[in-house]
Amino acid sequence: MSSTTTPWPPSREPAATSTAAGSRTPIGIFDSGYGGLTILSEIRRLMPAYDYLYIGDNARAPYGTRSFEVVYQFTLQAVHRLFSMGCPLVVLACNTASAKALRTIQQHDLPLTADPTRRVLGIIRPTTEAIGSLTRTRHVGILATQGTIASRTYDIEIAKQHPDITVVGEACPMWVPLVENMEAESPGADYFVEHHLHRLLGRDPAIDTIILGCTHFPLLMPKLRLFCPPHVRLLPQGSYVARSLADYLRRHPEMESRLSHDGTCCYYTTEQPAAFTSKARIFLDEDMEAHHIEL
Repeated sequence: MSSTTTPWPPSREPAATSTAAGSRTPIGIFDSGYGGLTILSEIRRLMPAYDYLYIGDNARAPYGTRSFEVVYQFTLQAVHRLFSMGCPLVVLACNTASAKALRTIQQHDLPLTADPTRRVLGIIRPTTEAIGSLTRTRHVGILATQGTIASRTYDIEIAKQHPDITVVGEACPMWVPLVENMEAESPGADYFVEHHLHRLLGRDPAIDTIILGCTHFPLLMPKLRLFCPPHVRLLPQGSYVARSLADYLRRHPEMESRLSHDGTCCYYTTEQPAAFTSKARIFLDEDMEAHHIEL
C-alpha cells in the first residue's frame, strides 16, 4: 500500500487534535493487538483517500480471556483516546471488543460524551448481515477465539437477522499464537488447522460457509484452503467491514464531511514501538513505524 504513514501530532505523547479547518480528523481504528491491521488494510484498500489512526493495546493483549467488564473498560479508554486525538468515527477492529463492549459504549457512553455526534462501529455485524446471501444450506460455522465463541455474539446477531440459519462455533485457541509467532505457513500449523476444521464440520456436515471470526485468521488462509472442503466458502471479515464502512459514510454525509482526506495513516501501540513495528509487518504489505501511547 502506497499511502504515507506519518504520525500526528508529531509529539511523543499524542495530544488532542484541533478540529479547526485544515487539521486532520482521521478515522480511528482500535484493536487489542495486531489482528485489526488486517481490517485496516482492507479499509485502506477500498478507501485510500481518508486519514487513519490505529491504536493497538498490545501491552494488555490478549483480550479474549478477560471478563466483559475489563474488556469494556479497556475499550472505552481507547475510544476516548481516539476521540481526544481528533477521530469523530472509531471502528473497533477487534471481535472481542465488538462482542463485549460495543453495545454498551454505543448505548450508554456516547450520549454522555462532550460530542454525542461521534460514532463507534464494530466488525461483527457487517459479516452477519452479508451471510444470508452467501449460504445455500443455511448452516454456518464460526471459527474464532475462545472469548468470541463464549460470548455467542455471532449466534445472536445471525439469529436476529437470519432466524432460519443454524450456527455452530469452534474455538481455536492456538491459531493466534501461530500467526504472531510467524508459524502460519509452517508444517506445524497443519495439525491445529485441520483439527479445528474437522471438529467444526464433524459437528454439522451441512455447513457450507465459515466465518473467520478473528482478525488474525486471514493469515491462515493458505492452510485453511488446504484442509477445507472445496464446496465450503471461507469468509474473512476485512472486505465486508470495508464495504460496510464505505456504505455507512455514503448514508451519513454529515459524518463523511467531518473526515480529512490526506491519505495518511499513523500507528500507535501501548507496547514497545520497535516490537510492534517488527511484528506488524506480518499483517501489512507496507513498511511502517509505530509510536508509543498510554491509554
